[in-house]
Amino acid sequence: MTRHVVARAADLPPGTRKKVSVENRDIVVLNIKGELFALSDKCPHKGASLCGGLLTRLVRSDGPGDYQYERKGEILRCPWHQWEFDVRTGRSYCDPRRMRLMQFPVAVEAGASVVEGPYKAETFNVSIEDDYIVLDVP
Repeated sequence: MTRHVVARAADLPPGTRKKVSVENRDIVVLNIKGELFALSDKCPHKGASLCGGLLTRLVRSDGPGDYQYERKGEILRCPWHQWEFDVRTGRSYCDPRRMRLMQFPVAVEAGASVVEGPYKAETFNVSIEDDYIVLDVP
């Protein structure tokens, strides 16, 4: 699997998210309480961008009138039709057997281990000949 640098860790503090594009795929990267998650940014229901969706929680009930909130901030809700997805598994709570978001591995790594230097820009010879700018491309 090819690794891609998508942001500096300092640019994605806990409680934030960022939409990135990698190899023509839109991906939402979320930092939830210091834990990173990366999911497809496209809702499988109607294609909405999930980056702007609400991060919410699950409601569990053991019977009428009883409810508890669980997993605060770990459920991503689609802004169009309110479909909900578990950020840990990508699974849909609307149709858990058939619908899920594609997940991508994500990690924070030391800069030197990911991006090697020294960096060198490709250069070309440029000259002016008889009022024309000429570029030499090998």
